[in-house]
Amino acid sequence: MTTLDIDTIVAIATPPGQGGIGVVRLSGPRSVDICRVLAGQPAAPRRAQRIKLKHNGEAIDDGLMLYFPGPNSFTGEDVVELQLHGSPVVLQRTLDACRDSGARLARPGEFSERAFLNNKIDLAQAEAIADLIASASQGAARAAVRALSGEFSDQVALLAAKTERMRILVEATIDFPEEEEEFLTRYSIPQQLSSLESELSELLEKSGRGKTINEGVSVALIGAPNTGKSSLLNRLTGEDAAIVTDIPGTTRDLLKVDLVFDDLPVRLVDTAGLRATEDPVEREGVSRARDEALRADVIVCLVDATEQDWTGEYRRLLELVGVSAGVDGPVLLPAVNKCDLVNQTGESDFLAISAKTGEGVSSLIESVRKSVGLTSESTEFTARQRHIDALKMAAEHLRSAIATAPTLQLEILAEELREIHDALGEIVGKTTPDDLLGLIFSEFCIGK
Repeated sequence: MTTLDIDTIVAIATPPGQGGIGVVRLSGPRSVDICRVLAGQPAAPRRAQRIKLKHNGEAIDDGLMLYFPGPNSFTGEDVVELQLHGSPVVLQRTLDACRDSGARLARPGEFSERAFLNNKIDLAQAEAIADLIASASQGAARAAVRALSGEFSDQVALLAAKTERMRILVEATIDFPEEEEEFLTRYSIPQQLSSLESELSELLEKSGRGKTINEGVSVALIGAPNTGKSSLLNRLTGEDAAIVTDIPGTTRDLLKVDLVFDDLPVRLVDTAGLRATEDPVEREGVSRARDEALRADVIVCLVDATEQDWTGEYRRLLELVGVSAGVDGPVLLPAVNKCDLVNQTGESDFLAISAKTGEGVSSLIESVRKSVGLTSESTEFTARQRHIDALKMAAEHLRSAIATAPTLQLEILAEELREIHDALGEIVGKTTPDDLLGLIFSEFCIGK
């Protein structure tokens, strides 16, 4: 496809609504000509020029024009940005003028898609742009910047390069069958595969934490009536989000609040007290509490400090919810509330907290972070489920390669290495199907 075959696209690049400044962005071969006509002057590369924007002889606005010549631009094409007053009317009129002059409205994510197709960024970096825009915490924003800078992509590329080197050695040896016996020892293939497995496992672990930082976690508060779930939610949010009374069964429905635990986005859910009841409304609340707990990433299970048998009460609550400690499912954090009412909580596996005084609440927050693999020193990049799926696929083929190597079935070993290389390539977009690319970029906002 030649440059002349490419459409020139345009979009409003700033959020909807009024603002001090609004940006209209164009990319493509006609960007400069369109803006020269509307601005009444040629665009100077990489200079902010004051312009009086007009269309069909009618003034639109007084603003700035910036021109970034391709290939040294974000998209790799000629890009022009018009910085105007942030009136929705002004921006829409400018958008219409650009379209009347030959540009078409950009699809969601099309600017980033063009940057990817023109090898300005890889697919993981493109996704990091969307993650940065959508970041709900400082930690998520920092992690997205690391991914955008290529930290994740570089680690994937290093593993892919190591895999490719082994694949070349294997395929070269296939052509010389008399050397197959010496192949494993000469090139230390078992050691190389073992090293690759260790590095891939580490990257998979980091990616899991990156996905958690990016997407956040859901935390369900469960317990018997009057154990202080609503009081704890109010303490964590810093406001009276939930009604608190001494009457058992006050919380009948789910109450969901979004907040941040030391840079970790959290959806906190207060649930109805778990107990047997004949009240149909309360019974429905208990049923919803069970369902929400099973969907959560973390369950904070509260027992009352004044109870005699904390462990027994904890087991009863888990049985009511339908989860078991030590098996796949939500992470379980047992906590004893109202510790201000007893002299001491003693040595136990329970977190001692007081929703009333705030004692132990910071420890609870840190425990939630640690339960999903994060610590205060965590410095991860963002990742997505598709990245994790691709890494798991690579790990599966790597295990097969390790099992195959001693048998000297080099054709099978070469195929396993190819599968590993393709799975890693899918992360950065080197082997990604076109329909998946379309799906990924369709989730971006228009103008990015």
